[in-house]
Amino acid sequence: MSPAYTPLLQRLYTGRGWTVIAICALVLFVAVPCANLLVPPSSPFHLSAYWVSLIGKIMCYAIVALAMDLIWGYAGILSLGHGLFFALGGYSFGMYLMRQIGADGQYRVNMPDFMVFLDWKEFPWQWWNTDSFLWACFLVVAVPGLLAYVFGYFAFRSRVKGVYFSIITQALTYAAMLLFFRNDTGFGGNNGFTDFKRILGYSITTPETRMVLFVVTGAALIGALLLARGIVTSRYGRVLTAIRDAETRVMFCGYNTVNYKVFIWTLSAVMCGVAGALYVSQVGIINPSEMSPANSIEIAIWVAVGGRGTLTGAILGAGLVNGAKSFFTVAAPEYWLFMLGLLFILVTLFMPDGLVGLAKRLHAKFTRPRAGAASTDAPTAARPAQQDA
Repeated sequence: MSPAYTPLLQRLYTGRGWTVIAICALVLFVAVPCANLLVPPSSPFHLSAYWVSLIGKIMCYAIVALAMDLIWGYAGILSLGHGLFFALGGYSFGMYLMRQIGADGQYRVNMPDFMVFLDWKEFPWQWWNTDSFLWACFLVVAVPGLLAYVFGYFAFRSRVKGVYFSIITQALTYAAMLLFFRNDTGFGGNNGFTDFKRILGYSITTPETRMVLFVVTGAALIGALLLARGIVTSRYGRVLTAIRDAETRVMFCGYNTVNYKVFIWTLSAVMCGVAGALYVSQVGIINPSEMSPANSIEIAIWVAVGGRGTLTGAILGAGLVNGAKSFFTVAAPEYWLFMLGLLFILVTLFMPDGLVGLAKRLHAKFTRPRAGAASTDAPTAARPAQQDA
């Protein structure tokens, strides 16, 4: 390891932290692929395609939770519209996947089925060059990033903050959802995009392709965590935290807080777009319901449950909440929303710092020196001084 990189690595994590990341990488990149592709289905150690898809989906949500934690936990910006950026990334890559269907659709025409059904003769302008993988990747980053930059610049420059900013982001998401529900926008209406066939010429339904997508998602999650950790431990991250706690004082110190907030807001949107693209590739569908305001509120709940301003807490919250959602929507679907609301109330009242904050308090409580030991040490230290006096 080059000595130039050593301070950066030490700033990101301690040796224990890097060990945990290495173990997680080993599980994601070695153990899971072997358990799914090499272990026979009759073995108890076999990991089914269902679990691979579920874990991959949760990892996409974890990237979104990291993006939310960057702006809410460290910059104090509560967004109730991050589901929009997630969906835009999914739609941007979904157009490429729809173009890859070719003439294998129901109507055997080199156009998506919904366009043939609506009697469209050519692709609309927003579908230009979407049969290119590289252009689709560019759209995944550029579309949510550009929208976030324009919206954030005018909102932050106008000093919109707090609950007003949250309401505006929710209204923006709801307006976009209504727009995408329309058939004449060219995005499939309420059905959205589905029935994908290929990606880069490979069948998207084969176990090998799904495992490649799983590994790419795992690498994206680890990369997003390291990127976020690098930001929050840097000088820029300290300024962000100062803006969260006392923006007026930071402005008096000569910092342009608008630029700081616009950058982290745009980066957060881009991370959501990347997560959306990985999500649509593995789940196989994207529709306007992903822009539902309820989905954006749920993203905030993930971060609140795990712990704001902790990064690992955001990942933990996304995993636990979505794991519980997968269980309850099968076992008792009518009670899931009640359980989610109860969870949010309990976390707000009894765990304001989330699960990570609770774990830290418990660790401090059980590792704190006992009062009796401290009281017996104090007199022994004081006696020589009293005798000398």
